[in-house]
Amino acid sequence: MQKTYSFSNISFAELTKIVNLEKDNQSNKFKEWFSATYKFKASETHFLKELIDEHSLILPSYSEEDLKMKFLAPLLNKVKFANKKINDFYHASLKATVNGVEFNGFADYMVAVGFKEPEKPYFFIQEFKPNLGAKDVEDQLFAELLAGIAINESTILRGAYIIGQNWRFVIMEKDANNNYTAHVSKQFDSLELDDLKQIYKNLQIVKLHYCQ
Repeated sequence: MQKTYSFSNISFAELTKIVNLEKDNQSNKFKEWFSATYKFKASETHFLKELIDEHSLILPSYSEEDLKMKFLAPLLNKVKFANKKINDFYHASLKATVNGVEFNGFADYMVAVGFKEPEKPYFFIQEFKPNLGAKDVEDQLFAELLAGIAINESTILRGAYIIGQNWRFVIMEKDANNNYTAHVSKQFDSLELDDLKQIYKNLQIVKLHYCQ
């Protein structure tokens, strides 16, 4: 009988029993992504400043749904991932087999090829309540990225996880020997304008360069 894991419950220790997975924080892995050229419009900077001004006092107290609907959804709508063949999906069903083990569950946010349902994932975001530990959300994102690589039959996939106001980006890579490395970025504070501009830029670069 095939073993099954839910994204919401799997741990890093369990993931390392399924695949050869290591984690690192080498900042040079993000150089191409984070340093790509993006020219901000004045309206975008104004939007980001207003987003901070509106939510800075209360965001740390938001529930998961409040954070998603009041802060994240406006930000992601401004990025506007959707086009003729690509859409963004909230609470999207995801299922894949990795090394004979089935992963399934729901991704908080997924950018993927597809009209009514996601078909080929390009980017994931996992968002959790401020009081949950980073380990839980990080491990869930790792599992989703592994599933996405299996679905795409690819060697690299990107994502991010959010705990309250804090973001980290992740690059999952698979080498020729089926070894995986999860590269985790430094932390960005979405209530600081310079950090929020970098977050917004990183998302725009995903749309412009990596959703192909």
